[in-house]
Amino acid sequence: MSIGEIFYIIALVLFVGITFVIIRNYYRNKFDPDGNRIDMKGTDNTSH
Repeated sequence: MSIGEIFYIIALVLFVGITFVIIRNYYRNKFDPDGNRIDMKGTDNTSH
């Protein structure tokens, strides 16, 4: 493998890892520990 291919693979792995961390933190901040949406706390979901 050439140096360019190695750098490409490293960049791809870093991109996937950083994207995964950003998405995980986004959803971690959207839900409370009980699994309820934080932005939906003011609504009544029992009427469905």
